[in-house]
Amino acid sequence: MYRPDLDDIPANPSTVESLDQVLARLGARRRFLKGSLGLGAVGFLGGLLPAMRAAAQPAQGAAAATLGFTAVPMSTEDAVVVPEGYAHAVIKRWGDPLKAGAPAFKGDASDDSAAQEAQVGYNHDGMHFFPIDGKDGVSGSSTEGLLVTNHEYVTPHYFFPRGVQPGGAGWNRDWIRKAQHAQGVSVTHIRLDAQGQWRLVEDSPYNRSIHANTPIRMAGPAAGHALLRTRADPGGTDALGTFGNCGNGWTPWNTYLTCEENFTDYFGIGALSDDAADYPDESYRQHMLRYKGGGKASDPEYRWDTHDARFDWTREPNEYNRHGWIVEIDPFDPAAAPRKLTALGRFKHENAALTLAGDGRVVIYMGDDQRSEYLYKFVSENAYRPGDAAHNRQLLERGTLHAARFEAGADGAGIGRWIPLTLDTRGLDGRRLGELFNENLGELLIKTRQAADAVGATPMDRPEWVAINPRTREAYVTLTNNSDRGSGKARWPGGPKHPGTDAANPRDKNLYGQIVRWREDTDAAGSLAFKWDIFVLAGNPTRYGEGDPRRGSANVTAENTFNSPDGLGFDAQGRLWILTDGNYGNGGDYAGQGNNQMLVADPASGELRRFLTGPKGCEVTGIAWTPDQRFVFVNIQHPGEGPDLDAAQAEPLSASTWPDGPRATRPRPATVVIWKKDGGVVGS
Repeated sequence: MYRPDLDDIPANPSTVESLDQVLARLGARRRFLKGSLGLGAVGFLGGLLPAMRAAAQPAQGAAAATLGFTAVPMSTEDAVVVPEGYAHAVIKRWGDPLKAGAPAFKGDASDDSAAQEAQVGYNHDGMHFFPIDGKDGVSGSSTEGLLVTNHEYVTPHYFFPRGVQPGGAGWNRDWIRKAQHAQGVSVTHIRLDAQGQWRLVEDSPYNRSIHANTPIRMAGPAAGHALLRTRADPGGTDALGTFGNCGNGWTPWNTYLTCEENFTDYFGIGALSDDAADYPDESYRQHMLRYKGGGKASDPEYRWDTHDARFDWTREPNEYNRHGWIVEIDPFDPAAAPRKLTALGRFKHENAALTLAGDGRVVIYMGDDQRSEYLYKFVSENAYRPGDAAHNRQLLERGTLHAARFEAGADGAGIGRWIPLTLDTRGLDGRRLGELFNENLGELLIKTRQAADAVGATPMDRPEWVAINPRTREAYVTLTNNSDRGSGKARWPGGPKHPGTDAANPRDKNLYGQIVRWREDTDAAGSLAFKWDIFVLAGNPTRYGEGDPRRGSANVTAENTFNSPDGLGFDAQGRLWILTDGNYGNGGDYAGQGNNQMLVADPASGELRRFLTGPKGCEVTGIAWTPDQRFVFVNIQHPGEGPDLDAAQAEPLSASTWPDGPRATRPRPATVVIWKKDGGVVGS
């Protein structure tokens, strides 16, 4: 989710060399970006290329990745557009009943909190399709399963009835609870009917909402720590709720991982003024600012702290520490309490990309989505055992978290290393991390950002989704943008300035973002070294001429131009699907962008084609496939947001009325399912 006025407040005081400065020192932009990505990969991989070519051979019976569709043009229409030969349908809209007998959605959004708890949540984000008969999270039925979906935040202008605004007249606890019930995760049992339409199984016991008031257990090294204890939970092990849920992951033992991102927006000072509110002590102030980035009040679009004491940090200071984690959910067991996995660190999680190393240990890559934050890797202590559910469900409770440092090798190639965040690791000043965090791993994990600061991880430009190529095992991460690059602004109050232009981002403002890829020895889970390059530097060739770095890399053309890559996923054939959350405007620097979109890339050649465009003001996000790859699910988040939001006062309420049509008074976030009319594999 891209909200530059609130979520991108930089909070990182680090002066460690940024990724962009490393690239500048490499002097390698031309070698990385000139010509085709196939040729650029030679310099990147070096001696690893022969091994990668062998690893890249399709699995037995699998077809090679191809882009077999005609690209769609950019669009400014209030509609979802897919390629010729494809069809799509809308399912799982905000307000749709989760179960038989649930209240029908009210078009004026006057539904109360009890109704919302029984309905599909708002602003869909990451999701995964679990086959109804599956055991490993991916194989099994392609006609019936559980579609598990994150719901990130609410847009008050559309979510509440006209005249209701957070903190304004008539604002009360039930409006807050309605917003709390609309965030988190929804589990929906869906089935393909005889007419070829996906339908909700309304009487399914699996259908449910997991939201900001759902009981959740703290698990891992930080569980029970003093910084997690509250008046309501003096043991520090029984949390309440998940919200701000952005990207996701899934495990081979058939569970879902939901990622808590902008949790800081919901905590504030209640009815106090900034001047009247005091931090408990200097240590608390520094810890809070490292995550919040400045300011004591909550986001003015939420204001949960005004009628819910646990979000007023002046009354319950440790509640703040109980959020910002990855949460594991068993979608097939409604009675099982979700678990917050503290071993994976506390920060603004975007998604969780899981793979198994050669020795069977679990590896998870994660991005911290804020300007100048870090990329992380978790390695489990024990190995995965197929079929041993009890053993596997403990794997994410013990292991080692690492932060990434990107460097320049002596031969000019991009190299990097993972720095373990353990008590015995020494920081840049020579001290053990144990000395900084009271010899307590739980405290280190609660303060993950400070630990990564201490060891000199590389500040990145908003690292978002990570995806792993199933054919080569390369990992890719979207760095969505950094509009403050070269602005002279401080990264946080009193902190260092944002870096200026460099060879990798030769523009005063990095408006467009890029995708970085890396490869490491995946046969050894404890491997600390990796090699990296840039897969694509987004840009706008419709506005900037040859030689201007704002055009982007060579594989960005006038036909496929895009900005702000965000969501990311690989299909089984090795195609890379890129989803955008960029500027909604079509003028100025963004001329030619159109509405947000989804593109498909061939990792070998670097070719990019636009597959889908979304309705006005939306973000395209979240992606999941059926096992046979004949259906792909994509989420349309916050349709109707953008520059015209505040000015839309007359009926209809919004410039967008997607998906319900011109008679609707407000847009509704929803899931779109896409298929090929001839029944083939999507994208082929």
